[in-house]
Amino acid sequence: MINFKAFSPSKNQSHYSAVKGIGAYLPERIVTNYDLEKMVDTTHDWIVERTGIHSRHLAQEEETVASMGEVAAKIALENAGITPQDIDLIIVSTASPEKFFPSTACMIQGRLKAKHCMAFDITAACTGFLYALDIANQYIRTGAAKHVLIVSTELTSRLANWEDRNTCVLFGDGAGAVVLAASEEPGIIASQLHSTPDEKDILSMLTGIYDKTPTKYYLTMQGREVFKVAVNYIVDSVNDLLRISGLTINQIDWLIPHQANYRIVDLAAEKLNMPREKVIFTLQEHANTSSASIPLALYESVKTQKIKKGDLVMLSAFGSGLTWGSVLLKV
Repeated sequence: MINFKAFSPSKNQSHYSAVKGIGAYLPERIVTNYDLEKMVDTTHDWIVERTGIHSRHLAQEEETVASMGEVAAKIALENAGITPQDIDLIIVSTASPEKFFPSTACMIQGRLKAKHCMAFDITAACTGFLYALDIANQYIRTGAAKHVLIVSTELTSRLANWEDRNTCVLFGDGAGAVVLAASEEPGIIASQLHSTPDEKDILSMLTGIYDKTPTKYYLTMQGREVFKVAVNYIVDSVNDLLRISGLTINQIDWLIPHQANYRIVDLAAEKLNMPREKVIFTLQEHANTSSASIPLALYESVKTQKIKKGDLVMLSAFGSGLTWGSVLLKV
């Protein structure tokens, strides 16, 4: 029996925090690799061999990060059995906001008519959901909030250059949401997050607000460099969290990594000695949805009863910043 009371709140902390509801939204439009063959110089086999991706969901023109996030949030609230009026805090992670301000969190707050809470965005790229979980956990464990709504919503397709086969094939759109609530029993067991300056600009995107010419800006990525650091970051952060928690990889029921590239995840799992059947993969159908990828994968796995109540789940991600880290969660 694993004793998670070892991670009990300090004298100044009044609660544990646990996931009480999960929601997700994927746009109806599905674009396969065969569809992309008609758009750019690529093939289905080329994409699958290098990424593991078969298809992705792309938003319609009228859809926004706020509209997608609203749908995911409502499902999470319903599954948690609470109303928007019960929310104390809304945290949105997105790397593809519709506006710099107001924040996407405030826009979703308005759509939900959640008038009595605080709302803000965070930007940690693909690691954003884990950053949001960690922040929400602190609010709840110190007693500053009872219910926190986390929404990770991304329109990464609108950041991609659809003439560049090396990047456009990687991305998809979607939103995931969770309600984190005060609990008598541990839900979030431990977390560890990191960042370091991306001095080589291996993964970045300019805003264009300092450019006086009307130039279109796109996401840029040095794929080989990202691959190298991503594998190391996943392995190191998971091992660090296992050491902190006093657990072994054999005690973890599931690993949900950021869904960026099958080869990255597969190599990381190999280095961790994590059986592939215990690793959650959704990127074959979702592609890379940035910070939405982990909550989308969590929702799908719980909905299909692959992940069951009481399971220990290791979440791990890396992203632009560079940011990375892991969260150990008891569902």
